[in-house]
Amino acid sequence: MPKETGRKLIAQNKKARHDYHIEDVYEAGLVLTGTEVKSLRAGRASLVDAYGRIKDGEVWLEGVHIPEYDQASWTNHEPRRSRKLLLHRDEIAKLIGKTKESGLTLVPLSLYFKDGKAKVELALARGRRAYDKRQVMAARDAAREIDRAVGRRAKGRV
Repeated sequence: MPKETGRKLIAQNKKARHDYHIEDVYEAGLVLTGTEVKSLRAGRASLVDAYGRIKDGEVWLEGVHIPEYDQASWTNHEPRRSRKLLLHRDEIAKLIGKTKESGLTLVPLSLYFKDGKAKVELALARGRRAYDKRQVMAARDAAREIDRAVGRRAKGRV
């Protein structure tokens, strides 16, 4: 059987980029059981209420919903259990320092397979307030309108 290559997206937290200002992004491996991997390969997972937590010098992923695998029997997993993340020691030390100093939190952005291994894209993020969200949306809409105007001008439709 050929070795799996490339990146296959399983789940994405689209609301995270809206609700948080992303400071830094890390890629981490996941410690999973067999039925969790089979359920992920079927493309079933949800990052809606997920967050990262540092406990005893280790990084844990909380609140990720990986539904039970249908064909499994008594060996099935718990859908919302805590899952350990695999990061380098210096990355963990950096995360510990940043999350303790100021209102930064760990938010998972996406869950995917990379070369056959389950990975999570973890962001060090700062929460946005309502007026920040409105400003970002207004700036995005203005940039989009400018691009449309430039496109019309280039086509000669003024």
